[in-house]
Amino acid sequence: MLHCGPAQVAMLAAAGRAVGALIAVPLGPWMEFRRKRPVMMAMDLTRFAALMSVPVAFALGRLSFAQLLLVSMVTAAADIAFRAAGGAYLKALVPQADLLIANGRFEATTWTSTLVGPPLGGAAIGLFGPVTTVVADAVSYLLSALGIRAIGGTEARPERTGAPRLRAGDLLAGWRYILNHPTLRPLFFNAIVVNGLIMASEPLLAVLLLDHLGFTPWQYGLVFALPCIGGLVGARMAHRLAARYGQRKVLLTAGVLRALWPLGLAFVPPGVPGILLVIAVQLGLVTCIGLFNPMLATYRLDHTAPDRVARTLAAWSISSSATIAVLTALWGLLATVTGPRTAIGAAGVLLLATPLLLPRHGSAIRKKLAADGGQEVVDRV
Repeated sequence: MLHCGPAQVAMLAAAGRAVGALIAVPLGPWMEFRRKRPVMMAMDLTRFAALMSVPVAFALGRLSFAQLLLVSMVTAAADIAFRAAGGAYLKALVPQADLLIANGRFEATTWTSTLVGPPLGGAAIGLFGPVTTVVADAVSYLLSALGIRAIGGTEARPERTGAPRLRAGDLLAGWRYILNHPTLRPLFFNAIVVNGLIMASEPLLAVLLLDHLGFTPWQYGLVFALPCIGGLVGARMAHRLAARYGQRKVLLTAGVLRALWPLGLAFVPPGVPGILLVIAVQLGLVTCIGLFNPMLATYRLDHTAPDRVARTLAAWSISSSATIAVLTALWGLLATVTGPRTAIGAAGVLLLATPLLLPRHGSAIRKKLAADGGQEVVDRV
């Protein structure tokens, strides 16, 4: 409605993710010694207010691209803080033995909303217009805040350790904890590289399918919506497979398998064969991701000290967002020089090497956990 061109739309997505990650840097240490439920509610209300500013400004005739940039940055930072606080709250709320079940259900919910949300959003924009749809999106955060407020029980205030006030060195505490941990470090590098390469290929795949191969919009939506069923299946299988084969083995196997699929997207032909190939590749990829993500989330919570969860999860999310933004920009330049198919293939080839970043030896992990007093976790690993 503001007649923005492709460059501005791309800037909106990239700037929101990159600057939002920068804004979120101090939020991890800040929330570590606060109750997490109020923080989650505050982030929901922040996103509600930011999104509601869009229809209000539009009604007053003052909506601008600069405001959309600001809204994108604020919501991106609030997203990171909400996820970090939510992970820490989950560890305090759910018994350790049930963490994988809880994370599997969250992952299943994510893939269900990914399957249902975009078609509903497109229909809402067509029927009611983008402004009304943004209002509905904003109200969803208000409903989320009310739902979190309705959670029963009381949350103990975390005891502060170290200096009484936030210091500059605390801003990097999450990264120091990750990089000094023998389990989290390889998983961290694997996760941000894999996510970055997959997300960097998405805009190029849109250009390849819609422009070069002539896919219609409904075909494009189909090849990405339908495979989300695989994510739902993978998430629901996570607990059963972990109980049968062991959490670490399933984590590493899913981590390897998810890297094998994206290269196939570089060979998509036109027509029905291309549609079927994309659906098959995406189905395999999304199923492995749906299985891997709850394993990773649980493994990460198991191996993070209770007084380091919020800042560790915040550092993880910030790094992931920044990596996606950088790789998306770099792969856009690569596609400009070589073409989208070659750039997608390059991402697929690099993904084949990412299993080398996964943890391969358990002795160092057990030694670190034993030193931290996590004997119960050692036994389960």
